Amino acid sequence: MTAYGALVLGIVSEVIGSSLLPKTQQFTKLGPTAAAIASFIIALFFLSHALKLIPLGLTYAIWCGIGMVLTAAVSVFLYRSPFDLPAIIGMLFIICGVVVINVFSNSIGH
Repeated sequence: MTAYGALVLGIVSEVIGSSLLPKTQQFTKLGPTAAAIASFIIALFFLSHALKLIPLGLTYAIWCGIGMVLTAAVSVFLYRSPFDLPAIIGMLFIICGVVVINVFSNSIGH
């Protein structure tokens, strides 16, 4: 598995865990709580594998940016939490930041 493949699996696992948090009802529901905790453990496992080859700063920028946008998208569809225009614009800026770091930055080794 490539480092970026591990990062993608980590992000997906983190999005699943974050999306399950409302279902835990403040950790009072055993099933969703166990699934959320397992998802976060899996996410950290894959994140640690990504860090073998991708620098921490770059890894975390991708992790946060993509994870935030995907979690927000899941909340729109799963929990009916729509976003207004400023929120959408802000998320687009985050995506642009991740792209700029990955494509143009020389400060983070690829």
